[in-house]
Amino acid sequence: MVTQDNCCSLVPYFKVSDGKIEEFQQLCQRFVEKTNSESKCLYYGFSFDGNYVHCREGYEDAEGVLTHLENVSSLLEESLKIAEIIRFEIHGPEAELAKLREPLSNLKPQFFILKYGFRR
Repeated sequence: MVTQDNCCSLVPYFKVSDGKIEEFQQLCQRFVEKTNSESKCLYYGFSFDGNYVHCREGYEDAEGVLTHLENVSSLLEESLKIAEIIRFEIHGPEAELAKLREPLSNLKPQFFILKYGFRR
């Protein structure tokens, strides 16, 4: 069964500099507030394990991803002053990933192609 799901999920992991986790958490609140208005965002949130942070995020399609990244670009720049992205994955069907490969190449993501599944 081939999927008809166009959902793209971003899977970034950050390592926050020592002594900066509270500052990063404040940025996370701002990310959530800004992202909450995006119509193509399906889910969004941050999980913490010490100085390691994961942003759990999904979008209807590649357009939703690009809109999000434009919307939060200044916050991302700010966050990268106190944290580094240690792993970055993008999951979705190839037709949608193809729209993201060039615009996101500077972030050096690993692309995972969705081949089978469903979304309710």
